[in-house]
Amino acid sequence: MSEKGFEQIISWKKARALNKQIYDLTKKPSFSKDFGLRDQIRRASISISSNIAEGYGRKTDKEFIYFLNVAQASCYEVKSQLYLALDIDYISNKEFEDSFLICDEISKTIFGLIKHLENKN
Repeated sequence: MSEKGFEQIISWKKARALNKQIYDLTKKPSFSKDFGLRDQIRRASISISSNIAEGYGRKTDKEFIYFLNVAQASCYEVKSQLYLALDIDYISNKEFEDSFLICDEISKTIFGLIKHLENKN
């Protein structure tokens, strides 16, 4: 499958990996039964990749930047929910650190893309 549009964006690729990781974590027996947290962290994770893709499809850089900021906020939401999952023993320290690291990478690449788009104008 060749990469075209939004699929070539590093932040989107990393968000796609995060989505898989979050789904894998939330399949664990204790986590899967906590419908509220399970569904919320999944939605927040999906929101990251979805907003990057949606923003890419918009007509202007200003609109793209708006959606990148929404994706960035969803990334922070996932981070907060990861802390809760760790605190209530749904995930291990290693699982927390691995997922948190991906969130950090996504945040940095989104920030870089926003700065690139802002400086372009």
